Amino acid sequence: MKNNIQSELLTVTLDSAGAGITSIKRDGIEYLWQADPEYWSGQAPVMFPICGCLRNGKATLLNGKTVELSRHGFARNRDFIVKNVSENEVTYELVSDEETLKAYPFPFIFQMNYKVEDNHLFINHIVTNTGDETMPYFVGGHPAFNCPAKEGEKFEDYVVEMETTEYANCPTISDSGVLLDEDRTIRFDNTSILPAQHDLFYHDALCLEYPKSNYAILRHKDSQHGVRVDFDAFDFFQIWSSANDGPFIALEPWTGTATTSAEDDIFEHKRGVKLLEPGKTETTTYTISII
Repeated sequence: MKNNIQSELLTVTLDSAGAGITSIKRDGIEYLWQADPEYWSGQAPVMFPICGCLRNGKATLLNGKTVELSRHGFARNRDFIVKNVSENEVTYELVSDEETLKAYPFPFIFQMNYKVEDNHLFINHIVTNTGDETMPYFVGGHPAFNCPAKEGEKFEDYVVEMETTEYANCPTISDSGVLLDEDRTIRFDNTSILPAQHDLFYHDALCLEYPKSNYAILRHKDSQHGVRVDFDAFDFFQIWSSANDGPFIALEPWTGTATTSAEDDIFEHKRGVKLLEPGKTETTTYTISII
């Protein structure tokens, strides 16, 4: 089911299938990637209960049980219930069931809440542990934006601008999705600007680990206008486009990453893991603004 929410400045469309965003418009301009399958059929998948990949798709819990999950987890492939919807806000809900418990043995309620105010879209990941033991989990966003956003422009006209200067020695992502700690490339060398080039993404995403910045802006190099993503609640930030020269760039706040080559396969040992006590609820938020 598609739902539209809007403010005076933005019109946003969302889908209960996967609880993701399918459109963000301001002044008639579409800013969200529109899922051309020639390049990438996704748009803004929601990641839960992992971000990225587990080594061989599996991990062991400290209690001896096994987690078995494909890339980015199962939430993006599930149908959510529409809990409530108003002119400027919608909440979707996914409740653990027999299928999820086989892959991830924790009872939960996972809600995605979207709210539009002025030129801002607030994306709230709301996780409740309905079980009787501490629940390790991760959440993340994967929104992709048209690049270029306007006719007559080209991909290379754009930059990703971080809030402040960064030194990002990014790990290479292997074909299996594991981050290779021993194979790194400097992408930000004490600078805040990354010029858009397709060859940046020929070996998958750029992973910024514990960046100093709390936001990033995708904009034309000669303009201050563009898409801003605020991610201060997230420890990792990915910048990605498809390896076949897709005309989009994804700006992705993640609480954790794929398993690294230096990590073991204990789920609770993964970087950035959130540990939620029984009966507790935690909300993790990022914001997309059209500026």
